[in-house]
Amino acid sequence: MKIHEIELRKIFDSRGEPTIEVIVIDGEGRRFTAAVPSGKSKGTREVSTFSFEDARVAVDKIRETVAAKVFEGVGEIDAFLLGIDGTPEKKILGGNVMLGVSIAAARALAHGMKREVWELIREEYFSDIVEERVPLILSNFVNGGGHANNNLDLQEYLVIARTNGSVIKTVGKLIDLYRATGEFLKKQYKLNNIPIGDEGGYSLDFPDNFEPLSILEALIDENDLENEFILGLDAAASHFGSEKGYVLEKKKYTREKLVEKYKEYFKKSKLLLSIEDAFGENDTEGFIQLRKAVPEKWVVGDDLTTTNAKEIENHAGEGAINAVIIKPNQIGTIAEACGAIQAARRHGVKIIVSHRSGETEDAFVIELAKACAADGVKIGAPVKERLIKFNELIRLYS
Repeated sequence: MKIHEIELRKIFDSRGEPTIEVIVIDGEGRRFTAAVPSGKSKGTREVSTFSFEDARVAVDKIRETVAAKVFEGVGEIDAFLLGIDGTPEKKILGGNVMLGVSIAAARALAHGMKREVWELIREEYFSDIVEERVPLILSNFVNGGGHANNNLDLQEYLVIARTNGSVIKTVGKLIDLYRATGEFLKKQYKLNNIPIGDEGGYSLDFPDNFEPLSILEALIDENDLENEFILGLDAAASHFGSEKGYVLEKKKYTREKLVEKYKEYFKKSKLLLSIEDAFGENDTEGFIQLRKAVPEKWVVGDDLTTTNAKEIENHAGEGAINAVIIKPNQIGTIAEACGAIQAARRHGVKIIVSHRSGETEDAFVIELAKACAADGVKIGAPVKERLIKFNELIRLYS
């Protein structure tokens, strides 16, 4: 496959912030696009994100040599991009530019080979997968922290859906539960309208950080949905502290006291399965202590690991995590995201392919989840722009 031309377009994400769309034109004049999301809650080790103006300069650098190349696989495309940039932080081309080119070019390559993108990626990186499985769906019902303007310290309260046979039925029930949650909150807190956070979750004030979990668990119980829905948290703890100490509900916590607080959450909520970024991104010891305290639960790395194979190897090896978030725009290319997934698989770490808070219409994360047989997909509340990901899930898994 030859790339004849690369174009760049400024678009806007779900928060109304500018982002980029990359258009790759192949040798026969066909156009393939990729829109790149953006995150608000970012780990410091994520790769560089370029403005549109800087992205145009980066695309010019790629154009200088790309026309002379013939690409036979996703790895070749990404090796070409990595060769031009040559920096771990993607300071020359920008991680968002590289990811846009990587995805759009992969789509061009797949079209030329008469393959689906997920099939192409699986054949190249996950050819040993023989058993298909539908991932758990992690859906954000309540927003707090950096994703909302309310009093919750914890960033996301997730309803996790088990797909028991039919993806479309599961998504339908998830939508029904989301609506029922909204109606309950309106009645409980005497509201006409409920504020909505960045990812579609309800973002009103609550009496404390545990209350949303209590409400969601009660609604699941009342509707006899315990076999279909469980719960998860994304603490995004870097926003309320570090290894030097944490502040929750205006109270100070040491690392050890925070471990005890999370143990209390797991004890009080029979449906709580997972907690993501329970400690600051440099507080590896906190993760290790929590893993030992709740060995049967999922202790998930995101800011800690930033879709970086080396970080995943290190933290999984030392017992800090048993599940990991995969966000392709944290690292910059499909190949590197797949390398991170391969590292997780080597250590038996659960794989959750995730969206970002500032989303686009692009559903590549669902294609990646299908390619690697992910354990979960994290795609926000089942409303508005997030439904694009849910609908792609239905298409690929039905």
